[in-house]
Amino acid sequence: MIKRRESRKDIRKFEVNAAIAGRYYQLEAIQRLSEHFVTVKNDKLRGTNRRALLVMATGSGKTRTAAAIVDMLTKSNWAKRILFLADRNALVTQAKNAFKEHLPHLSAVDLTKEKETGHTRLVFSTYPTMMNLINNQMEGESRDYGVGHFDAIFIDEAHRSIYQKYQSIFDYFDGLLIVLTATPKKDLDKNTYSFFQLEDDIPTFAYELDTAVNDGFLVPPRSYAVPVQMVRDGVKYKDLSDEDKAELEEKLGLTAVSDEALQEFEVGASQINSFLFNEPTVDLVLDHLMNNGLKVASGDKVGKTIIFARNHRHAVFIEDRFNKNYPEYGGNFCRVIDNYNDKAQDLLEKFCYDKEELEPQIAISVDMMDTGVDAPSVLNLIFFKPVKSYAKFWQMVGRGTRLRRDLFGPHEDKKFFLLFDYCRNLEFFQENPDGYQTNTQRPLSQLLFLEQLHVANLIQENMDANNQDLALAKEYINQLHAKVAQLDTARYEVRKHLAVVHQFADRSKWDNLNKSAIIAIETELSHLIPYTEDIDEMAKRFDLNSYKLQGAMINKSPRQTVLIQNFMDIGKRLLKKRNVPAVAAKEIVIREMASIDFWQDASVSKIENLRKEIRDLIHLLKEENNIKPIYTKLDDNLLKEEIIGYDIIANFKNLQSYKDRVTAFIKKNKHHLVIDKLHKNQPINAFELQQLEQYLVAEALGSKEEFIKEFGDQPLGTFIRSIIGLDQEAIQAHFTNFIGEANLSAKQIKFMDTVIRYFVTNGYLETVDLMEPPFTELDDSGVIGLFDENNVVKLMSLIKQVNQNADIGA
Repeated sequence: MIKRRESRKDIRKFEVNAAIAGRYYQLEAIQRLSEHFVTVKNDKLRGTNRRALLVMATGSGKTRTAAAIVDMLTKSNWAKRILFLADRNALVTQAKNAFKEHLPHLSAVDLTKEKETGHTRLVFSTYPTMMNLINNQMEGESRDYGVGHFDAIFIDEAHRSIYQKYQSIFDYFDGLLIVLTATPKKDLDKNTYSFFQLEDDIPTFAYELDTAVNDGFLVPPRSYAVPVQMVRDGVKYKDLSDEDKAELEEKLGLTAVSDEALQEFEVGASQINSFLFNEPTVDLVLDHLMNNGLKVASGDKVGKTIIFARNHRHAVFIEDRFNKNYPEYGGNFCRVIDNYNDKAQDLLEKFCYDKEELEPQIAISVDMMDTGVDAPSVLNLIFFKPVKSYAKFWQMVGRGTRLRRDLFGPHEDKKFFLLFDYCRNLEFFQENPDGYQTNTQRPLSQLLFLEQLHVANLIQENMDANNQDLALAKEYINQLHAKVAQLDTARYEVRKHLAVVHQFADRSKWDNLNKSAIIAIETELSHLIPYTEDIDEMAKRFDLNSYKLQGAMINKSPRQTVLIQNFMDIGKRLLKKRNVPAVAAKEIVIREMASIDFWQDASVSKIENLRKEIRDLIHLLKEENNIKPIYTKLDDNLLKEEIIGYDIIANFKNLQSYKDRVTAFIKKNKHHLVIDKLHKNQPINAFELQQLEQYLVAEALGSKEEFIKEFGDQPLGTFIRSIIGLDQEAIQAHFTNFIGEANLSAKQIKFMDTVIRYFVTNGYLETVDLMEPPFTELDDSGVIGLFDENNVVKLMSLIKQVNQNADIGA
């Protein structure tokens, strides 16, 4: 490893293999990553950062970019073994296949299917698989992967839940960490930026959907909100025909319900395709697709289509209705591809294969195809489920954005795709641009631990607590201590907190817990409590609600009213099962639980006794929670006259920050006459600058006040230069005479190369910065340590000339 470090090459100067990743933004991503990782000091390479975050729109070539980075790292002696992590088996398989195509000389293994030999260069894995291997390593059961085994780790996508759940993987391995994500940078969690030691909303590199579409590297959607009455409004009994009323009464068992109650009865829109599945509703959607979707084979066959279904039952129902309505296509034209199907991976590969058309032509997906699937031939996306996450919505849209040459025949390329939304998603995201923000849910085992700790602490602080309650607090403390004392110290995530684990494995440390001790337990121990599969989950949720009720009672919180009602309802439901011997044996306790009288003088100790008596019966209510699906044939309508088109790419652009919009506009218009002159270091006059300002204000900048608020009160020319940089040939020509006439040494020439590269990247250079990094890498004093006074004066004069060419009118 030491030899490899000593022989490392400067990755900033690596010539990227354009056959792997040759598009300009891919090259820029790799260059920015290189500059983010390395600098030169005292003629030696020095690492600057070890984590990088690349935001790249779905379909823009994240995997190709990753493969090109791997090619660079391996050939520059920066990395020998590399780990690629993804959250699903299908994505792991897809990544491995792509890497083998681009880097066939590097051995590769998919740990979800194969066993590692120990010498493989590229290792592909899901997070749980790798977490298990790390824990086995710590327990001495394997010798597969030490902390320094991988020189670089690539992460596919950047979800909060991944970092929270598998943080230990990233802490364990001592390698470069590189994330490539399609999640729009505005939707990345602030903790994600913090994890990569980056400023909020400023990833290492970003190339987003609207830019990719404008550049012609992705195709845009033509999006339509298609209202289907039942999906939009649900079912209202009073609005049904007599025939449909009779069917609904029969299917839902409403025959004994009073006429007055029936008139108010309705099935909400959220229940459609969740438990009520209506044949005409699905038939209308399929008919709309088959008649209005984009076609291939000279218009004879609907193009590749993904239907995003609400759940597995919904998906199966759609497939069944398609086969009944279109038997001429056979049974493989339209298929469900989800985790319930043991042939899902084979079907997925056939659907995505773009060398020839293989069935299925229509894929019905439940989550499995929402993200990460590379299917260039997709022409139609059917949103048949509601989506509330902004990031997920755009990832789903990304299933259709990839280019596909000759899709409709020779020289007839895919120019756009269709998005049909039947569940008001387009309307939702227009009204709620950020979607719904949800917090990552803590595991149930952690919640139980925290609630028990909370109740014990409340009892001990309560001056009115009786002896029974104090004894209960002690019992809870004993149980909490036992869970900590039993933690497996061979688990890697436990070892990271070993000092605190050892501290609280001592029972005496749990007596008289102060605030700092409770914080330490909550933040460093609670998440380590392992999940126990042998205990019924419904019983554990009953435990959790019992602890919550105890806490609410001690705090005299209004929340206790809702929780008490919940307990009474459980009692009433259990009483209906008195024919079960276990219920009959505890009928007296259950009747008390269902009675309001019991709750008049209930205490935390009484609730604990009730919890112990009832928890083992809760599983009997499981069947009630599994609502049986209802299949109907109620009339429905697709309201063609109310179909609305949406320009969602414009909406995406509007969601960008002001800074992003201005920057993107200037880059897009870099060939504008005046911007081009600024880029090529050509002098401009005050009139030209005024004309440019008027153009930018009208098209992108908005008010001058808004510009100053975001970017500061700086000259416009200098600002534009900071975005587009300077043309390399132009800036080299500016310094040619100085370099040729000054008879420079090798170090001085290298210094001038740094000056030129700085101008190319940043467009502007303050002369005072010549005594600061990166200009001190060759000499600690910078320019004055390398050049005599006469040449320092000449060089500074030349630099000021470059700056003045941008400062006219300032």
